[in-house]
Amino acid sequence: MGGDHDCSTFDPARQLDGDVAANAIHPVVEISPSEAVARLTVTGHGMAAESVRSTSRGKIQHHYRAPMHMLVMYEKGERRDGETFVEGLPRSALRNLERKLTFVPAGREFHDWHEPQGSQMRLMYFYFEPEKLKALSKRGITDLPDAPRLLFEDETLWHTALKLKTFVESSAGDPTYFGSLGTLLIHEVARFTCGMPSVQPQLQGGLAPWQQRLVTAYIQEHLNERIPIGTLAQLARLSPYHFCRVFKRSLGMPPHRYQTNRRVEHAKLLLANRAGSMTEISRAVGFSSPNAFATAFRKATGIAPTDYRRSVAPLMTYK
Repeated sequence: MGGDHDCSTFDPARQLDGDVAANAIHPVVEISPSEAVARLTVTGHGMAAESVRSTSRGKIQHHYRAPMHMLVMYEKGERRDGETFVEGLPRSALRNLERKLTFVPAGREFHDWHEPQGSQMRLMYFYFEPEKLKALSKRGITDLPDAPRLLFEDETLWHTALKLKTFVESSAGDPTYFGSLGTLLIHEVARFTCGMPSVQPQLQGGLAPWQQRLVTAYIQEHLNERIPIGTLAQLARLSPYHFCRVFKRSLGMPPHRYQTNRRVEHAKLLLANRAGSMTEISRAVGFSSPNAFATAFRKATGIAPTDYRRSVAPLMTYK
C-alpha cells in the first residue's frame, strides 16, 4: 500500500524494521490543508504510529480509506464545529474529543473535519496490517474487521496508546518495544470491540486492585440502576470523598461518568442487536425514560440512539 501515495506532506518517519521498505507501511490519512498540521511517524513490525498536531485554528479535514485497520486516539482538543464519520455508523458532531478513541476497520471510510476550539488539537493514528489480526481468530475472536467503533472511551486501551505516543514523540528506537506495544494495542482493540473483559491498569495513588475489580464488577452487574456514590465507596471501604478522588486517578474519570459510559456501551450492544424497544432499552440501562436515555446517549456519543440503531448491523459474537 502507499506506492502511489504522496508522502511529501509527512515529516520524516523513523523506520524500525531494517528489512522492510520505507514506504511499505506508511500513514495514509489525507489531511487538508497539509500545512495546518505537524506530523511525526514511526513504522515497523507491520504497523505505523503517527502523531498529528494542528497548527491552525481553521477548518481541517482528515480522510482515510485503506486496506489497513486504524485506531484514532484523540489526546487533546475541542472543536467549535465539526463532524466525525466512520462508514457503517452514524455521523457524530461531538464537540469535546479529549480521551476519545475510534476504530476504523480495513477498507472502511473515515472522515473527520473540525475547527479547533481554543487550544491545539492533538491526536494519534495507529495503523495495523490485517495479517496481525489473523492469529486472534484462533483465540475465539471473530469478525473484527466488520466492527467499527466511533468516539468511545476505554482506559486500558488509552494507557497502551499513550505509551506508543510517548515512544513516537521521543528519540527512542527500540523496535522490540515498539512491536510489543503495537501487538498489545491491537489485542486490546479486539477484546474491547468484541465486548470481552480487559485488565485495568493500576496507578500509584489510585484504587487497589481488589477495590477496582470489586467496584467495576458491581457497576457492570447493576447497569440498570443508578448506583449512589456511597454504595460504591462502601464496597471499597473508603469515604465518599476519598473514593471519588482515587477512582478518578485509576480510571481517568469520576464514578458517575464511568457508570454512564458503561451504560451507554451496553446500550450500543442492545441497539445493535435490536434487543427491544427504545423504552425497554432505556430501562435496561437504568434510565427513567427514553428521553433521559437519548439525552445521555447523545451527550456521550454525539449520536441519537435511534440513528445508531438504524445504522449498525448486529455486532459480532465470540466463541
